[in-house]
Amino acid sequence: QDAMAIVRRFGKPDLFITMTCNPNWKEIVENLLPGQTPADRPDLVARVFKMKKDHLIDLITKQGYFGKCKAHVYTIEFQKRGLPHAHILVTLEGDYKMRTAEVIDRYISAQLPDPELYPRLHELVVKHMIHGPCGPRCEKDGKCSKHFPHDFQEETTLDEDGYPSYARPNNGITVTKSSGFVVDNRYVVPHCPNLLLEFNCHINVEVVSSIKAVKYLYKYIFKGHDSAAMKIVDGAVVYDECESFLDSRYMGAAEACWRILGYELH
Repeated sequence: QDAMAIVRRFGKPDLFITMTCNPNWKEIVENLLPGQTPADRPDLVARVFKMKKDHLIDLITKQGYFGKCKAHVYTIEFQKRGLPHAHILVTLEGDYKMRTAEVIDRYISAQLPDPELYPRLHELVVKHMIHGPCGPRCEKDGKCSKHFPHDFQEETTLDEDGYPSYARPNNGITVTKSSGFVVDNRYVVPHCPNLLLEFNCHINVEVVSSIKAVKYLYKYIFKGHDSAAMKIVDGAVVYDECESFLDSRYMGAAEACWRILGYELH
């Protein structure tokens, strides 16, 4: 309900963006000591990701990359392997809302670029924006929880459930991974090509086109920290909120450095 108060004040969000740290960013790699890996320098990972996250939010909110920004909210989370990522919800002013497929296609792509025309973009899409092959990490009851592979689709359409179906034409452009897995447009995660070129990391950009998706998205980005404990006494689950926060907390080195440095988590 607190999240919906934001919606009542500023309107529903228009974009949902997820940005994940790339441990091979040159700002990280070039500052490692001989023999070190990014995993040895969680402080460096935290500082560089904050710099990149701030730059992304500045592009959106101050420089108006998607148009005039009315409001935004974000949260920082940390994967089990320690890498930080940001979930960002963006609300645009009325004239800049993405109400048509043509406007959506201007900013968001779910396709493999032509490797001859756009070699760098093609390289980054293959490196950062491919889902698959599916396995235990994403499958539930034998099906991908992220709904990959999607169906081929010649043009972008807006669905009733609040999520657009992005254009994924069967244009013959494919990539074969070293494992033998063949990638085509059905496996491409929606992204903004210019932001992918700018940040060189996984940066998923999706349109929020219905109020139905809003509660889910706010719940998703504020779902809380990872935990890994449960206590059962005499057949009943015993839950102490304070004890749970202190004792069952899963915190990696990058998150610890993030907090020590005093960086905001939302």
